[in-house]
Amino acid sequence: MGGACGYGNLFVNGYGTNTAALSSTLFNNGYACGTCYQMKCYQSKACYANVNYITITATNLCPPNWSEASDDGGWCNPPRAHFDMSKPAFMKFAQWHAGIVPVMFRRVPCGRRGGLRFSFQGNGYWLLVYVMNVGGGGDISSISVKGSRTAWITMSHNWGASYQAFASLGGQALSFRITSYTTKQTIFAWNAAPSNWAAGLTYSTRVNFS
Repeated sequence: MGGACGYGNLFVNGYGTNTAALSSTLFNNGYACGTCYQMKCYQSKACYANVNYITITATNLCPPNWSEASDDGGWCNPPRAHFDMSKPAFMKFAQWHAGIVPVMFRRVPCGRRGGLRFSFQGNGYWLLVYVMNVGGGGDISSISVKGSRTAWITMSHNWGASYQAFASLGGQALSFRITSYTTKQTIFAWNAAPSNWAAGLTYSTRVNFS
């Protein structure tokens, strides 16, 4: 639950337990939030022979542990590519007692049901948006917001999968323009939030990356 991407309750927001925290090398300062990987346990007696691969989503950061060697406890130290998996995900392809297993992995498109989800924080003069349930590349490189009485406003990256705009947007219906970090595809979520939008609420759309 929670984590450095800001997705909150992973069940409510569609991610479930097939998730992992990425080492900082993979996390890319939060731009890897929402990316999907196929993973296979590889060359370990703990691997389940009848499992080909599982697919996980990056939802958190596994920070470095500089007091430990990268091959003995400091598994998330740069430049190591490491996945700190949820227990239910790990147990789908390896025996839990192993703790650490070698894996083969590759990036894959994210298949998401339903549209993008925008969770709002802030107020009428500062809008902080967490973007969730992103399909396709799963990641985001940039977002712009447009009020019903404004032009497009570029939002700055706050942390994880959150973006902010310092603008007076209260009382306006809000639309978003989102570009994927990996695929460079851009989509528009027109009127994603009504004019009476409020902080603390989440708004769903019908659009998503394919």
